[in-house]
Amino acid sequence: MGSRERGKEGWNAAFQKEVLSSRLETTQTLARAIAKAPQPPQAWVLVTGVAYYQPSLTAEYDEDSPGGDFDFFSNLVTKWEAAARLPGDSTRQVVVRSGVVLGRGGGAIGHMLLPFRLGLGGPIGSGHQFFPWIHIRDLAGILAHALETSHVQGILNGVAPASSTTNAEFARALGTALGRPAFIPLPSAVVQAVFGQERAVMLLEGQKVVPRRTLAAGYQYSFPELGAALKEVIA
Repeated sequence: MGSRERGKEGWNAAFQKEVLSSRLETTQTLARAIAKAPQPPQAWVLVTGVAYYQPSLTAEYDEDSPGGDFDFFSNLVTKWEAAARLPGDSTRQVVVRSGVVLGRGGGAIGHMLLPFRLGLGGPIGSGHQFFPWIHIRDLAGILAHALETSHVQGILNGVAPASSTTNAEFARALGTALGRPAFIPLPSAVVQAVFGQERAVMLLEGQKVVPRRTLAAGYQYSFPELGAALKEVIA
């Protein structure tokens, strides 16, 4: 094994350890505190991710779909949600599986804007993979709705209803919002070299996720369509 391979393996191992620690240990600490509280909170809402669902170019997933057992991130979500589970029913429990969050001042958009502004943006990899997204205002809205609505419990998908968005369509919409071309693809090999194997999976593979239970719970989206969401984010 060459030095590059050893370095990347060590980097991925460190990344995995950091992610596991930050998600699982923090959640376990909070869950234990809630379980021991003399007056436990009425609701406990956890945000995980749609990485629970296996990437596919054909499957469609709602909150009842299986997953959680095929790679590092899906197993992480399974362990994360298990760490949050409380005994009994004195506290209402909700898990929001979030897609890619679109908001101002950082996050996914923060990494994408510069190449797009320079006219160097485009799809990642094949561009055919689904791109489950949500505007940050809607993610906050779902959390507030879950906290304030007593009948809401269990799993909610924190994604916009526009579930069929692909990475290529997202790139075109972002280019349009910026008034820039968006046709220069970022090859898979480059993504893997820059981000490492584990993080590259999140960019190169995607899932078609629908918020069936989120809509059934009565949440009304502020940004159900991608164009309006991106226009607000980059304004």
